[in-house]
Amino acid sequence: MHNAQPWRFRYHRHSRTFEIHADFGRGLPHSDPDTRALHLGCGAALLNLRVAAAHEGWNPQTRLLPDPADGALLARTRLTDATEAADGPAESDDSGGLAALHPAIHRRHSSRFPFEERLVPEPVREALVAAARAEGALLMFPASWHLRQVLDLVQEAEARNRTDPGTRTELDQWTRLGTPAEGAAGDGVPEYAFGPRKRGGSAPVRDFESSRTVAGRDATDFERTPQLALLSTGRDRAEDWLRAGQAMERVLLLATLHGVASSFVTQPLEWQDLRWPLRDPLSGTGYTQMILRLGYGPEGPASPRRPVTDVLDIRP
Repeated sequence: MHNAQPWRFRYHRHSRTFEIHADFGRGLPHSDPDTRALHLGCGAALLNLRVAAAHEGWNPQTRLLPDPADGALLARTRLTDATEAADGPAESDDSGGLAALHPAIHRRHSSRFPFEERLVPEPVREALVAAARAEGALLMFPASWHLRQVLDLVQEAEARNRTDPGTRTELDQWTRLGTPAEGAAGDGVPEYAFGPRKRGGSAPVRDFESSRTVAGRDATDFERTPQLALLSTGRDRAEDWLRAGQAMERVLLLATLHGVASSFVTQPLEWQDLRWPLRDPLSGTGYTQMILRLGYGPEGPASPRRPVTDVLDIRP
């Protein structure tokens, strides 16, 4: 959430093993009190690591939550080649499928701009569903009354957020107004990535301007019939959040390769009583972990990233 980048990597040269650690000091305690969203973000970062490793010809073997006594240690990924046996019950990757996603890592950006009123083709949707399934998650596209229900829940969450002091405080903390200066923060959502104000349309897009005023920011109409995708898991534990984060990023990278732009819709997920009605309306089960807005439009600008020295520790 809010480009907080709540992760740290540690690489052990002798064993060719990466560890990913949660940086709980970069969490959002009001909007994400149980750190579910933090785990999703770290899961997305983990998926990018796996993709990069596969691109370099390695077979990344990943174990989630390898140390029950260390809640900040979220995963270990060991780089192996085809001749090495798995070290314990680690999960081995489909390296070929992951490597193909590598070009999208630097292209994928959140787009808070209007999308065209053009449907994402069914074959592309099916490919995105398969990408989520490969990481142990379910992706579905709500339609008809279910889509209206999701949009109603988003509106209710946005109304609450507008008058919620804690939400406004976190937005102020993680948004960067003005022209980026040399040495500016490498995190948060910069003003240039806010996108225009929504003048009309039904697309759910968070307004990072909050109660402040950004001079010269335009207003425009967004799509009338947004295309949303709900990502869910069968259970709701830390391991499921990490799997959902990896599934989310795999879906987004594949969508980028297909020319589909995206943004996140987290507003109703920040309120527990609004998150529960998002579940699968047919089975009444499952836990919605993320709502994605998909469509055809600008890819969006790149948000800042922290220096590598801040997020990577290399050990012998």
